[in-house]
Amino acid sequence: MVDVTTEITIRRSVGEVCVYAAEPSNAPHWYDNIKSAAWTTDPPLRVGSKFAFTAIFLRRQLTYTYEVIDFVPNERLTMRTAEGPFPMETTYTWLRIDDRTTLMTLRNHGDPSGFSKLASPIMRAAMRHANRKDLAKLKSNLETTA
Repeated sequence: MVDVTTEITIRRSVGEVCVYAAEPSNAPHWYDNIKSAAWTTDPPLRVGSKFAFTAIFLRRQLTYTYEVIDFVPNERLTMRTAEGPFPMETTYTWLRIDDRTTLMTLRNHGDPSGFSKLASPIMRAAMRHANRKDLAKLKSNLETTA
C-alpha cells in the first residue's frame, strides 16, 4: 500500500482554493509532473466527471484518466484512476481556517501490484517529495494573484 498525505496553509479563502485546485486545466500550472490535463466529460465538476492527464513520474510518461467519485464544494474532492503504474485515489480536502486562510490536504493512495509493488517505497518517497513541491507551487500561484 502506498499512502501519502501532505498539507499546506494558503492565504486565500476556501472557495478560491477549491475553485482553482479542482479545475483540471489548472493542474499543469501547479503540478510539476502533469504536462497536460483535459476534461473528457462536460463541466461542471461533479461525481462522474472525467479528466485525461499526461504526466511524467519517475522518468516515465503516463497517460491516465481520473474519475470524480466524491465532490463536496469547498470541502473535498476525490478522484480515482485504474490506469498508470497502479490504481490510485487522490483526495483534496479544504479546511477553512478563517475568511482568508485555507488548509489544503492532498492524499494519494493505492495498492500497487507486480513491479510497482516492489518499487512502492521509492514511489512513496517520490510522491511525498512531489506533493510537497506541488502544494508549495499551488500556494505561490494563489497567493501572488490579485
